[in-house]
Formats: sequence, C-alpha cells, structure tokens
Amino acid sequence: MHILRTRERIVVDIAIVVTTVLDSLEGTIVDLSEGGAQVTGCTLPAGSQCQIDLDGHVTFGTVRWSEEDRMGIRFPYEIGDGPLFEKLEMARAARHAPAAFHARPRVMATGGGGFGRRTS
Repeated sequence: MHILRTRERIVVDIAIVVTTVLDSLEGTIVDLSEGGAQVTGCTLPAGSQCQIDLDGHVTFGTVRWSEEDRMGIRFPYEIGDGPLFEKLEMARAARHAPAAFHARPRVMATGGGGFGRRTS
C-alpha cells in the first residue's frame, strides 16, 4: 500500500525521550515532518498515546505502527514551533542548500608514500 504524504520527510538524528503514562524510553528520531516522526531505539504498541520530550518541550503523538526496534508516531497537530520544529527547519535548510555548500575541501598530498603516481 502506497501512502501519499502531504509533507516531505527529512532525515534527522535527534535524541529524544518518549514518555507514556507508565514508562519513559530513550530513542532517536531518524526522519521527521510537521505531521510525524520515525523513532528508532525504542518501541511502543500501535495505538499508544505518548509524548516526545526534547529540550523541555513536549510534542504529543500516537503510535501508528511499530516494529521490533522502531515506530512511527503521528502528531495530532502539525508542529510549527518549538525545538523539534527548529531542528526540522535546520535539517531541511541543510538538505536544500547548494551542493557546493556541502563539498569537502580537497586535500593535496605532498611527498611521502600512499596512493597515487610514483614520482621517482
């Protein structure tokens, strides 16, 4: 089944705490949009109500699907402010930045061994 998404999912790496009435679990958001997140490192049963804690800010959600080591959480309201939204915007800006912005400087080897053309 293919689901049409209205928001672009952005790859991120955000350490969070997922809290339920009975438990608190550490996890990592690996992709994020305004409407939800994929969390790895912890799991809850599908249908569970939870909250994502990041830097003292809480975002509520419902677990839509769950596997052995990851789950998808849908937010009841799209995020539009707070630390989670700020991290999403930073990741989105980095993704859409020109390729030259991400390019690593080239290092030229001088003398010594290593790979390359023999000079003597």
